[in-house]
Amino acid sequence: MPQIPDVNIHPQLRINSYGHYLRRRFGCRVSKVNVDAGFTCPNRDGSKGTGGCIYCNNVSFSPKETVAVIPLEEQMSAGMEYHRQRLKSEKFLIYFQKYTNTYASVDLLRDLYYRALKHPDVLGISVGTRPDSLSDQALELLTEIAETHYVCLELGLQSMDDDILNRINRGHTLDDFVQTVQRASGRGLDICAHLIHGFPDESVEQFLRTADLMASLPINAIKLHQLHAVEGTELAEMYYRGEFVPISLAEYVNTVADFLERLPSRIAVQRLYGSAPLEISVAPRWGLKNNQMWYAVINELVRRGSWQGYGLTPV
Repeated sequence: MPQIPDVNIHPQLRINSYGHYLRRRFGCRVSKVNVDAGFTCPNRDGSKGTGGCIYCNNVSFSPKETVAVIPLEEQMSAGMEYHRQRLKSEKFLIYFQKYTNTYASVDLLRDLYYRALKHPDVLGISVGTRPDSLSDQALELLTEIAETHYVCLELGLQSMDDDILNRINRGHTLDDFVQTVQRASGRGLDICAHLIHGFPDESVEQFLRTADLMASLPINAIKLHQLHAVEGTELAEMYYRGEFVPISLAEYVNTVADFLERLPSRIAVQRLYGSAPLEISVAPRWGLKNNQMWYAVINELVRRGSWQGYGLTPV
């Protein structure tokens, strides 16, 4: 079996995992702590649309302790203690996760971001937003923070197909994403792209071309998960009407492995799976925890004798 020729790739995980990247960068165990700062989205409040994305119910991916009525500092404290106990983490990134976390006045953003950075064990922030919702003022603020702290800008693309983006009610285009990545590059920020596989009428090759797009842009990290339906969403209603048929676990694992082989090793992998509480999960219900999905993909790479970037590397 050929040897992995890249120091970015974890020798056992066969990918450039984000945890491995943070440990290399900071020399210790670093965890992300989710917080809810009370934002909304432009495709919810009427400025771009209403109802949000057809798959979006934030309860499905946010810890129950992170709700906007709880002060930011209390959410941070609870999250950091959880990661200290569970993972023995030493330092933290505060992740502004729910909805669009640059969609507010720059004064409010400045207050929230700098409050998060006051804690001595916080190395930086991660800010989830949309590519059409990053004002010049917000970008300048993140650039300012990046002079003294780590900053990851997480941009939701989901699909590079504009027809799919329209059908899922995203309210932005691929060009919006590309332009925002270019605006944000060269400012000392890490840029993370959010992607989803399994949209109706999306072929495997369509999805795999997204890896080529990531390779062509100054992207530092990706998050990837399967399209899954949860209660309270239009996608769940589509599933009940027979209009959404989820991909199988085997197809997902195989396609993700293909994707990773086309993804340059310089790009860190933050996520490979999306899950939801069982009480609201609709489909697919694979019954896997996040680490089990990671190892399902890793075992497929082991079986193939490949790794992230394998298709780009002379062997």
